[in-house]
Amino acid sequence: MSASVHPPFPLLLTDDDGLDDVRAALSAADAIADLGTDLTATLAWVVGISRPRSLRGTWELLACTAARDVAAARVLEPHLDALGILDEAAAAGFEVPVDRDGSWGVFAAEGPGVRVQARRDAGTWTLHGTKPWCSLAGDLTHALVTAWVDDDHRQLFALDLRDPAVTARTGPWHARGLERVVSAPIDIDGATAVPVGEPGWYLRRPGFAHGGVGVAACWWGGALPLRSALAEAARGDRADQLSRVHLGRADTALWAARAVLVETAGVFGAGGSASTGLRAARARAVVVEAVETTLAEAAHALGPLPLVADEAYARRVADLQVYVRQHHAARDLAKIGGDVAEGADAW
Repeated sequence: MSASVHPPFPLLLTDDDGLDDVRAALSAADAIADLGTDLTATLAWVVGISRPRSLRGTWELLACTAARDVAAARVLEPHLDALGILDEAAAAGFEVPVDRDGSWGVFAAEGPGVRVQARRDAGTWTLHGTKPWCSLAGDLTHALVTAWVDDDHRQLFALDLRDPAVTARTGPWHARGLERVVSAPIDIDGATAVPVGEPGWYLRRPGFAHGGVGVAACWWGGALPLRSALAEAARGDRADQLSRVHLGRADTALWAARAVLVETAGVFGAGGSASTGLRAARARAVVVEAVETTLAEAAHALGPLPLVADEAYARRVADLQVYVRQHHAARDLAKIGGDVAEGADAW
């Protein structure tokens, strides 16, 4: 596999779509010798990026970054998502007096037996409890965190992770993929936080669906070099019809996923809101199936050699296998089926 060769730019759009900011960000990424593995350098690059002016540009940047390094995209995506959420809050009329400089994450997962409670006293909000799945909490400066304001409602808050009342755990994290992107709990003991929107706003806003497809753009971009490895094998002296079948399956799956991403970006960018959540869920399902097809075809076509002899290839496969598990497989498909069965079936 030619790990140093990037897929052509742009991947999702055309070159006349105003992608100068994306091109500049990728040029800066290419100057980092160990993008994704050197976490300090990668975070410095992420903080220095200007958020693309459009949703389409954001997905292009995410896909192109993942094509270079999956872990780098995994670091970049929540940072851009957090900045986008803050912009969305401002546009909706919510004042969020926070310093946007620094590195940001979004911690919205819930887990059994733990929760973060938000309390308000004399106009000041504080957070209390344990939040699971907080990626890079020990390395970031800030995060947007969901917390329960009562038994039934959650609200989003901006939290300074450097507050002494915030403790980032170092594990458990025994991952072989995304090894440096530690996703462990944080413990919060009365840290001051700033509300972002009203209760329930985080999930209701259109950007929630947009962010979910942004993750899928990372998955898709991360799989493209595996397609390149299959193409290289299919051109080799020992290539046979089977090698071309493996390439054909991966190529058509990724091509279809690309079409879905492009259409979804166009609909969302034009302000389409009907069945936004269902459209996003469909897009994610199509992309994750394409990525898993590509992983399987690469494994069958190329065998164990690149997994043990090509560090970049082996790391990409391991990173992708962990990253796509943000998709909940059959459970997410069941949710799509339920929505369609209840009448939310607009194409």
